[in-house]
Amino acid sequence: MAKKELMEKDEVVAIGIDLGTSRSAVSMSTGQRKWVESYVGWPKDFVARKLLGQRVLFGEKALEHRLSLNLCRPLESGVIKESAEKDGESAMELIGHLIGLAGATNGQKIHAAVGVPAEALKVNKSAIKQAVSKFADKLIVVSEPFSVAYSLNALDNAMVIDIGAGTVDFCIMHGTMPREEDQRTLFTAGDFVDKQLFTLLSEKYPEADFTMNMIRRYKEQYSFVGDSRKKVEIEIPVRGKMVTHDIAKEMRKACESIMAPIAETAMDLIANFDPEFQEKVRNNIILAGGGSQIAGIAEYLTEALADWAPCNFVCVENALYSGADGAMALAQDMPEEYWEAI
Repeated sequence: MAKKELMEKDEVVAIGIDLGTSRSAVSMSTGQRKWVESYVGWPKDFVARKLLGQRVLFGEKALEHRLSLNLCRPLESGVIKESAEKDGESAMELIGHLIGLAGATNGQKIHAAVGVPAEALKVNKSAIKQAVSKFADKLIVVSEPFSVAYSLNALDNAMVIDIGAGTVDFCIMHGTMPREEDQRTLFTAGDFVDKQLFTLLSEKYPEADFTMNMIRRYKEQYSFVGDSRKKVEIEIPVRGKMVTHDIAKEMRKACESIMAPIAETAMDLIANFDPEFQEKVRNNIILAGGGSQIAGIAEYLTEALADWAPCNFVCVENALYSGADGAMALAQDMPEEYWEAI
């Protein structure tokens, strides 16, 4: 290879982006990895702009100042709402923020692989392309479970179940790029758990004062299924006074509300797979995404499917970056004919 070609190859930076409903992460071929909560906020008025001193805020900082902001989740319910201009703009802002956090500099040639919920891949590919076009030279958009599978080299006779906030995405890997029939999406995911928990706690503790954001924090810290916890005690204000509440029963019920659909969808996908390879897939089911961090989930799903067939569920070790790392590896390995110039 000529020296000029070597230089040009070295100048290309491969970036993998996991664009999620709740959290988004970026992984670069330079070794940098960053993540941010998937919130974008614009100051509501001139007072907010003076107070915050910024045009737009992201992640935890946006949540912290949400009363001063018009707050947006670009991939709420797993898709960019193309009818809402702010959602497209916020997706672009979030992607630019992630790439900036990871240290990409002007002049670098960027090849970006973006992992998104499977439903977004079906209906939002043009919107995602537009959101990335400002920052990358070439683009490929893939489903999040495929990105996870690629990061783990689980490319044959495996199923990845990516449990996010907006969607639960399923993908069976069989040694090739996954087809549409190899993938499924459920909309009863992490946000659904939050709503269930909010309702249950409102009914049990009607005098307690809490917000959906507080509920999400409780879930992220204490979520469980089965018998893996006995108590979950938190402090919630009642008429301004902090009072201890035990929410274990409600937490378990809310988290288990999404387990049956996950088990049934996994069964259905496997049952429609090549019968000679079904046993191998059943013994290689990988749980990813934020929902894979629910305590006891692998054991719960293994037991839930025990009467149907023996299965083996395992959770990814790094739920936060497995999707972004896989997308970055894809960006490094992807043949030229798969890329879209933007």
